Amino acid sequence: MHRILKYVAATLVALFFTPVFAVAAETVVIKGSTTVLPIAQAAAEAFMKKRPDINISLSGGGSGDGIKALIDKSTDIANSSRDMKPEEVKLARERGVDPVAHRVAIDAIVPIVHPANPITDLTIEQLSLIYQGKITNWKEVGGADKKIVVISRDTSSGTYETWEQKVLHKAKVTPRAQLQASNGAIVQAVSKNKYAVGYIGIGYLNKAVKGLKIAGVQASAQTALSGQYPIARPLFMFTNGQPKGATAEYIKFLLSPEGQKIVKKEGFVPLK
Repeated sequence: MHRILKYVAATLVALFFTPVFAVAAETVVIKGSTTVLPIAQAAAEAFMKKRPDINISLSGGGSGDGIKALIDKSTDIANSSRDMKPEEVKLARERGVDPVAHRVAIDAIVPIVHPANPITDLTIEQLSLIYQGKITNWKEVGGADKKIVVISRDTSSGTYETWEQKVLHKAKVTPRAQLQASNGAIVQAVSKNKYAVGYIGIGYLNKAVKGLKIAGVQASAQTALSGQYPIARPLFMFTNGQPKGATAEYIKFLLSPEGQKIVKKEGFVPLK
């Protein structure tokens, strides 16, 4: 019995006085825009190599979903391809959230078609009429005598809202449009349909689809920064107040020269 008591006492001393080296990693939760997602993901991978004590949890869903999560306090960072709306800011403040915007990159929204489509250039007016359903055949814009299949983002998307403002000028998208939940889904849909048209963030351009010029202007870092390309916009990360701890370190890394090189590598436009 005496020997058992000595063993228990020794065990308790070890538990109380042995240093604990396994410290739980801090986690940063990021939700929102699928446009910002590849930037956030590539930056997270590079950042976690430098800081293995920090975990980054990432998910998409759209700018509206990210902002909603920030308002609900279920995310540390809300990725968004648009600015917050006045009503969103009002709701956030009513719930004790102080939204702070951090510009992390610039994006150009590029209209895309199937590589077999001979069309290479459209004007804003032509795109607007196509998306309103007033131009319905490719022959009306110099293409084949085939019906245009309109593919658009859903209304929770920041990319959709920019397209609505800069192309549709607040007009309604045709009810015949096929709605997709992400940039990647639009690329996939257009790549499988020779007569489809869609629009995506420039970082999603690949050989499966063909990017169109707008009134003779090619989307690029130079034309987006200069304002020559007509459908360019900043990309944001929103936080509740000024970020602290691991969240602040991650955003600082993304805004650093190394982080902005990642932005460029992912096909988007660095801030400088």
